[in-house]
Parts: sequence; structure tokens; C-alpha cells
Amino acid sequence: MKPDLIRAWERRYSAVEPGRTQTRRRSYSDDDIARLLLLRRVVSSGRGIGQVAHLSNQELRALLVEGPAPADQVQAGAAAPADETAESYLTLCLSAARRLDVHGLEQQLERASVSLGRHKLLEQLLSPLMQQIGELWQRGELRPVHEHMASSVVRSFVGSLRVAHHAASGAPQLLVTTPVRQLHELGALIAAASAASDGWQVTYLGPDLPAEEIASAAVQTGAKAVALGIVYPPDDALLPEEIRRLRRMLPRTTELIAGGRAAASYSAVLDETGARRVESLREMREELDLLRSL
Repeated sequence: MKPDLIRAWERRYSAVEPGRTQTRRRSYSDDDIARLLLLRRVVSSGRGIGQVAHLSNQELRALLVEGPAPADQVQAGAAAPADETAESYLTLCLSAARRLDVHGLEQQLERASVSLGRHKLLEQLLSPLMQQIGELWQRGELRPVHEHMASSVVRSFVGSLRVAHHAASGAPQLLVTTPVRQLHELGALIAAASAASDGWQVTYLGPDLPAEEIASAAVQTGAKAVALGIVYPPDDALLPEEIRRLRRMLPRTTELIAGGRAAASYSAVLDETGARRVESLREMREELDLLRSL
């Protein structure tokens, strides 16, 4: 079993509760291992992990005696794509969102986290997924309820990814947030999860923060960089001055990074303040790698 799958079952379904060593590494007992292998056999029979994770070992063995799950019990979202590419998972996730299938969307995200690895998951699935859902909603092909459901599932999923990483002592500090009146936070959350997986000590402040609050947090944490998500609106007349105020209040040694769908609309003030504008999650990772090496 891949480590990412074990952690996903533990984190989201409490399938096992491993101990911890003095250095906070997971420590699995023989009983934990036996239960994980039993759960794997049951899931392989066609049942979703969410359906069986709460069952006792005795109940799991009884399901194995019954044989494969009946067709009417196999959930629509349970099947993995044949080729397990990011594009295939994206198709299945969009389908689950259209059906308002919360559990199906959660299952596909969990499967993708194992098959794709952390960075492909964030860059090639989650970011395009939320972008496409937003575009479909704007074109009237999805209702607001579809966008809200998908956002809720993805927000919870990305949050669990972010807290699963513990940065090493002495790791550089990164603050992630969105400026005042920028309410769309999923891009910032995904950026926070990406940086955490690369070893940064990430403090996520949430959305819609004024410059003085961001600067205060940067000073208190000794942040090496502040990352801003700028998604909507692209024409906020007050935002340029807010960015100027933030740059004036930040320590000179703290870098300012901005990204998101609407960041290009504010490129003039970002250039003026020396902020580093990134156009993708990959560019942000490269920028952070560069900052870390300096």
C-alpha cells in the first residue's frame, strides 16, 4: 500500500490510529497493519472506503465471505479511471460535481492523490478543476449550488493536505492570504498546500485581509515571503493602493509574491512595488525555491 493512501484513509476516515515516535513519525502496530490489509481486500471487492472504514474487523471479514459488492452497492464515483491521468480524474471529478455527488468527488480526489502524487494533484487536477467549474458556472452550465458544493469539498480536501506536512525546524516561513475584498481563497489554499509539501513553514491567514493585518503577521512570524491570491474582481480601484501600503509596511527582507487569475490586471502596481508575479503554481514553486536558496 502506498504511504499516501494509508495517510488518506487515516486522515479522512480514521481507518487506523497509529502511534507516534518521539520525532513524530507514524508507528504502526501489527494490529494496524492487519486492519489496513483487511480494509484493502474489502475495498478491492468493490466497496468504497467511506462505506466500510467504521466497521469492525469481524464485520469486514463477514463482507469478504459475502464476496464482491452487489452492483447496486457500488457507488458511481468509486471507479478509478483506466489510465489514471490527471485529465481522466478531471473528467470524473467534473462529472461528480454535476451530479452533486459529494462522496464521489471525495473518492476521486483521494484516488488521484495516490495515483498522481502531490504536485501533479495540485497543479494538474485541483487548479484546473476549480477553474473549469468557475467557467461553467459563469456560462450558466452549472448552478451556484454546484460551484459551492465543489468548493466545499476541495477546500476541506486541500486543508487536510496542508496540515499533513510538518516543516523541519528552521524552515523558512511563508504567509498565504488574499488582500482585502478578494474573497476567493481556493487558489491561495492550494498554493499553501504546495508550499507546505515543499518544506516551507506555512501560515494560512484566510481571505480578505487588510494590509496592516498581513504586515503584522509577517513581522510576528518572521516571514521570508508573503503570497497573495488575486482572483476577482480584476478591476478593484482600491487594491493598487492596498498593495502599496502592504509593501511599505512589510520588512524589506520579506518578499511579496502575487498570483491568481486576476493578478495580471494589477501588474503595473505589482511591478512598481517589486512584487514577484507568478502565473501558475509551478512558477510559484520555482520562485519559492529561488528564495529559499538565497
